[in-house]
Amino acid sequence: MRNVNVNSIGEYIREQREQAKISMRQLAQSAGVSNPYLSQIERGLRKPSADILQQIAKGLRISAEALYVQAGILEDRPADSGVRSALLADPQLSERQKQVLVEIYESFRRENAADAETGADAEANDPAELTVGSPGAEAEVLEAALAAEAEAEAEAKAAAKAGAQPAGDAQTVSKNRPDSASD
Repeated sequence: MRNVNVNSIGEYIREQREQAKISMRQLAQSAGVSNPYLSQIERGLRKPSADILQQIAKGLRISAEALYVQAGILEDRPADSGVRSALLADPQLSERQKQVLVEIYESFRRENAADAETGADAEANDPAELTVGSPGAEAEVLEAALAAEAEAEAEAKAAAKAGAQPAGDAQTVSKNRPDSASD
């Protein structure tokens, strides 16, 4: 009888590999495992160790935690409300975008947990702020984060194309400019 977790981790790895458009051979090489061993993992014949999962995660450029949860090594966070799982499962997001959004989401959760422990209420200061837990709040925060990342990337590309320096280098530009008052 096959362990359900073993089979689901193999299926999950295959799905992630296919989404990343990486061949089994490429993943095996980048993860430092043999091609037959990776094949056996994907088919549910072998149960990979935590170390192997970490190497595979590196090769897939995803978080090792996602693989640990799929393999049953870690418990999925019960207070997740499905946002984290939905992000990781979204085929329209790149792995980098998924990681950024999960990190932002987790930082908001940690911040709110810390506020709750100290008795601070961040929302009391600004009633226009979204209340975590309100319908659609998580989705709006994540959409805003994704939009901000896309905007930042677009600005960086536009600046590189125009040959402009980043905003942080404004002082350097003014220091190098000849000053007519010093004549």
